[in-house]
Amino acid sequence: MSWWRRLLGDRISVGVMKSEADEPAAKVVKSEQEWREQLTPEEYQVLRKAGTERPFVGQYTDTKTVGVYKCRACGAELFRSETKFDSHCGWPSFFTPLAGDAVIEHTDRSMGMARTEVVCANCHSHLGHVFSGEGYGTPTDLRYCINSISLTLEPEQT
Repeated sequence: MSWWRRLLGDRISVGVMKSEADEPAAKVVKSEQEWREQLTPEEYQVLRKAGTERPFVGQYTDTKTVGVYKCRACGAELFRSETKFDSHCGWPSFFTPLAGDAVIEHTDRSMGMARTEVVCANCHSHLGHVFSGEGYGTPTDLRYCINSISLTLEPEQT
């Protein structure tokens, strides 16, 4: 075990710094075995191990359906279709989460750079990353780049 991993202990996971003092506890807590039983191997890799699906293959990358996007792991409402926009990056993009407390953001240094990881506030499953200042012309100048496999879409009832 490296010296920095011993120093930081359980505050580091998949290269993501986590401060438990700043983060609300997950409302949905399951063992890793329970998550493995609930999720497909691909879902587990992204949601629980902070993996990333390949670009341009996700179910919701180009979806225009009106509705609410929920966490695939716990069903918490995360994003609305009205905040989804075409970023042409290969993953669904949103300019804001559903509510300020729907997601938690962490500093992620896993790729040799600082990025901001986005996790579900309800179950702490990995969703993707958020980027700012890219010039998309959205109201927030943010791009929540979210893995399709992290989401389910509940279409609006007409």
